[in-house]
Amino acid sequence: MLTEEQTESIKRKLIEQIDHSFPEDKKEFAINQINGMDSEQLEAFLIKNNLLKPGSGKNISSSDQCVFCSIIAGNIESYKIAQNSKAIAVLEINPFSKGHVIIIPKEHVTSEGELSPQVMGLAKKISDLIKIRLKPESVDISYSNILGHEIINVIPLYNEKKPTERKPAEKEELEEIQKILTKKTFSDKKEKNAEKKPEKEKLHKKIVKEMEKLWLPKRIP
Repeated sequence: MLTEEQTESIKRKLIEQIDHSFPEDKKEFAINQINGMDSEQLEAFLIKNNLLKPGSGKNISSSDQCVFCSIIAGNIESYKIAQNSKAIAVLEINPFSKGHVIIIPKEHVTSEGELSPQVMGLAKKISDLIKIRLKPESVDISYSNILGHEIINVIPLYNEKKPTERKPAEKEELEEIQKILTKKTFSDKKEKNAEKKPEKEKLHKKIVKEMEKLWLPKRIP
């Protein structure tokens, strides 16, 4: 069972997440639901949503409460676009605009200054991908900190103004955008082959060099 202190701490963090990511017309209801839960109900809610493992209430940590850590662990369904060794890129389910992607560091980093070059690099890669596949006028990159987990928002802008209101996306819409952004194209294959070419050339030169060292007897007629 969660302690009173844990219950209040988790409620604050959940409400912070709701305030940041929920549509305006659903925030009040969701916040009231969270505030109305006692310790037992809150623990059941966390377990049901894979934010807490059964029986781990006494050992609860910030990462157990973090929805982004749960996404990284695969405990929460997400619409993955890409990843590298340090971060994962998934579609925002309550986006500001079509194709809004969030870059989640795989480590529970708590500030922008802790973001590694690989995390920043994935954000740039996704920004370029969105420009090519979705054709927005521009792409905005911004930072957010929810439940103590720093993330990067990559938001396509289809007009001059940055959108200020989130709208929940339908499952079918998210799946369609995921297909568009993850579809392999001829240029992708060409780029991949270009990356492999230097390695192939290097291996070929090494083989030739080794063969030159071999001593072969003269052929007897």
